[in-house]
Amino acid sequence: MKLFRLCLMGVLISLFSLPASAQTGKYKCLLQMSNYMGEGAYIVVSLIDSKGKYEKTVYVMGSDKRWYNSLKEWYKFYSKKPENISARTGASVTGGDRSVTLFEIEDSKINTGYKLRFETAVEDQNYYKDDLEIPLTTEGLSGKTEGKGYIRYVRLNKIS
Repeated sequence: MKLFRLCLMGVLISLFSLPASAQTGKYKCLLQMSNYMGEGAYIVVSLIDSKGKYEKTVYVMGSDKRWYNSLKEWYKFYSKKPENISARTGASVTGGDRSVTLFEIEDSKINTGYKLRFETAVEDQNYYKDDLEIPLTTEGLSGKTEGKGYIRYVRLNKIS
């Protein structure tokens, strides 16, 4: 019986000492582009910490890697720690078009100073480091946020 208790204690201790997996929420992202003339926009969505530093690439719209350097600030982060982002990549988006994508955001990032940054670039046109930023707050994740460059607006909806 003592051996059984010792084994049970060992199992319980090891279970509680394992790191807890991060809980994530799924969000549907509706992105509406403004009407502009020209090529499709490359858009990167990044998780930015409370100090303004890039933490993670959430999604990239534009699959041709040779144009990634046109997203200047994100590319500095990406080139230092290249990661396989192919599972989080979709087509570029042209003027007036809509895009619907799915993001996963860790619940621990909500209401703690984090934000999503939408960085945009179009070939032979302007680059916007922060075309649109959404604070990861309860309010920020439930409303519509207006862009200031190629993005007209973004609306996020949590999926249960």
